[in-house]
Amino acid sequence: MKIERCIKYVLFVFTTLVFLQESLRAAPNVVMIIADDQTWTDAGCYGNQIVKTPNIDLLASEGLRFDRAFTATAMCAPTRQQLYTGIFPVRNGAFPNHSKVKSGTKSLVHYYQEAGYSVGLCGKRHFGPPESFPFETVPPAKLQAFIGQDSPFFLVYASNSPHLPWNEGDAASYGPQSFKIPPYMYDNAETRAALQNYYAEITDFDRELGELDKIIADAGKKQDTIFLYTSEQGAQFPFGKWTCYEVGLHVGFVMRWPGVIEAGRTTDAMVQYVDVLPTLLELCEIDCPTGLDGSSFAQVVLGEKETHNDLVYGVHTTRGIINGSQSYPIRSIRDTRYKYIRNLNHQTDFSNVLIKGDGSSYWKSWLRDASTDDKAKRLVERYIKRPAVELYDLLHDPFEQHNLAGKPGYRKITRQLDGHLRKWMHQQGDLGHETEMTVKPHRTMQ
Repeated sequence: MKIERCIKYVLFVFTTLVFLQESLRAAPNVVMIIADDQTWTDAGCYGNQIVKTPNIDLLASEGLRFDRAFTATAMCAPTRQQLYTGIFPVRNGAFPNHSKVKSGTKSLVHYYQEAGYSVGLCGKRHFGPPESFPFETVPPAKLQAFIGQDSPFFLVYASNSPHLPWNEGDAASYGPQSFKIPPYMYDNAETRAALQNYYAEITDFDRELGELDKIIADAGKKQDTIFLYTSEQGAQFPFGKWTCYEVGLHVGFVMRWPGVIEAGRTTDAMVQYVDVLPTLLELCEIDCPTGLDGSSFAQVVLGEKETHNDLVYGVHTTRGIINGSQSYPIRSIRDTRYKYIRNLNHQTDFSNVLIKGDGSSYWKSWLRDASTDDKAKRLVERYIKRPAVELYDLLHDPFEQHNLAGKPGYRKITRQLDGHLRKWMHQQGDLGHETEMTVKPHRTMQ
């Protein structure tokens, strides 16, 4: 009996100490580093054997890698504003590129400042109006002081890499003949040269991530900081940025919190950028406001749950983007296996700055080679002229090369996904073409 009492006492003391330790844990800091136009597969930890990303890979080995994370738009301003507000693009107002959220919309800055955090931004902004995103501006030279402060902080480090022009990093360290060209790209010398410069800039972004992580470690803040990396959206290649295809909407996403998030884990849970804010608020024990579109996946982060969303959504408009079509609204939905896309004005040609002059030579080379090469011709035509409906089996066709819409055996899943998509659009106040026509012609954001 004495032994049993001793064991019970030891367990009581241990439990009490654990409880006290958790109670005394300081409010965690949050650091979010965002790439700019990085295709999610273009990192070593996501299987790319060519691009050099040692710091991203190390982060993934120390934390949790999400293999099914998504943005609802593959354009910079809408992507960042849904990430910061937890509200989908049409409902928050920022669904064209170079757009702003509706007046009065709150962001993570408000919620964390109200909880006593210093909230800073280093790097790219691309949002508005200012009162919706009242970040403290943190120049690179002030990063150490901001991270070293005594009060809890939330830092967004928004890199400009690997956005065009691809002129950062050491392109000579990459041999273009070693590249494996994905099936959504046309393989020629110009495409390989573009990838060479793009990969070099990813490696330069990886350097930024490593330097930021070192500042955190040198300040003694690594254990108390939730460190989050994400790739933003697909790169400026056809079928990536400015589309609702997987290469555009699927994102790289890694979270680390030593002692809380188990190191080296991966998850297939489907999460969206609108889910990030409620998740971080819950992890930081801050009340989440009502009215957000996202929901917390904190239980996934903590290893208590393996799934999150059953469906994720996509939105794109070419009206309001540089050299965009007058109207080409695209909406998409996917479950764990199938992707469904509606091109709401498919009778017209799809257009954007990539087609009409982005400073790269590879698209012009695709047009040149399309006159003699069937694959180049097929890719060019498929990018510009699209059917009303597209359906892809992502399990067997991850790069969405074979449209199954209208084929026998796929009508049921098509109807189901179409019904879910229409219901979501209605909830968002999204009228498709009519909503797109409310957008003003492109103008450059300040």
